[in-house]
Amino acid sequence: MRIAIIGVGGVGRALAQAFTVAGHVVVVGARHPEHAQKAADELKVAAAGSSREAVEGAELVVLAVPAKAVAKILDETADLLDGMIVVDPTNPVDDNREAILRSTASLAEAATLLAPGARVVKAFNTVLAGRLNDPVVDGIPLDGYYAGDDVAAKAVVAGLIADTGLRPIDVGDLLTARALELMAYLHISLNIQQGWPWRTGWKLLGQSETRPR
Repeated sequence: MRIAIIGVGGVGRALAQAFTVAGHVVVVGARHPEHAQKAADELKVAAAGSSREAVEGAELVVLAVPAKAVAKILDETADLLDGMIVVDPTNPVDDNREAILRSTASLAEAATLLAPGARVVKAFNTVLAGRLNDPVVDGIPLDGYYAGDDVAAKAVVAGLIADTGLRPIDVGDLLTARALELMAYLHISLNIQQGWPWRTGWKLLGQSETRPR
């Protein structure tokens, strides 16, 4: 699969590496083309000169950018995203914690308003960047939760999650993405508050065999 990853920060780089190892063709784009080229050279993937260039010809797009950058990217590329799977791994960031905790809609739902033709799937947002290339703890694969309204799109994303070594868990429709973003907020907050080394991960233990929803 040809995958466009917009953003070359920790998450974008980690996913580019994981997808490449799994045999996918990856092209990376960034706000500054020179940053995309530098990351591409290090990761041995292709670089695009712009977000539009990265999306053109892609089968799936990953928005691996800060949440506040998503609107600009979708404004630039929405006409190219009709029918395309768009993976949203973003999480809310705000100095006002109440703004995050009291919000009633998810970033993934906002993405569907900005690019109504896209098949948006929330995924990879509950996994720390440092675990995306090392997803097994004490011999147990961490969980990769995902949500979306398009069953076929979710099946493709579940395959990508499995390709990274995570256990895919379908949590339901896109409305559930709000819960995933709060899981990520809690996870990040705990690492900051407790001074943990950003190596933790979510795992459901016990009888938790998964099936698509």
